[in-house]
Amino acid sequence: MREEGGIKAFHEAIDKMSKRHAEHIAVYGEGNDQRLTGHHETGHISFGVANRGASIRISRHVAVEGKGYLEDRRPASNIDPYRVTQIIVESTLPKSNNG
Repeated sequence: MREEGGIKAFHEAIDKMSKRHAEHIAVYGEGNDQRLTGHHETGHISFGVANRGASIRISRHVAVEGKGYLEDRRPASNIDPYRVTQIIVESTLPKSNNG
């Protein structure tokens, strides 16, 4: 994502995470499903450039450069960061043959 053309990896990662959205929400904090209804600022899985209403946000300068980072805004403040990291890795990275 931080290399030239990394924006393509953003779209791939977002697509992969969207296919497991319910599994992500299950570990993204107790009661979080109530926050992500669309009635509040952040709705269902969506992404946008510099869009604080999107559940996954890409900063304006990242979009201009075509590389950088994305911000998953779905996790609540009461998450277990290890579980969230685990599901993001499982959803986005290729499976390893090493175990």
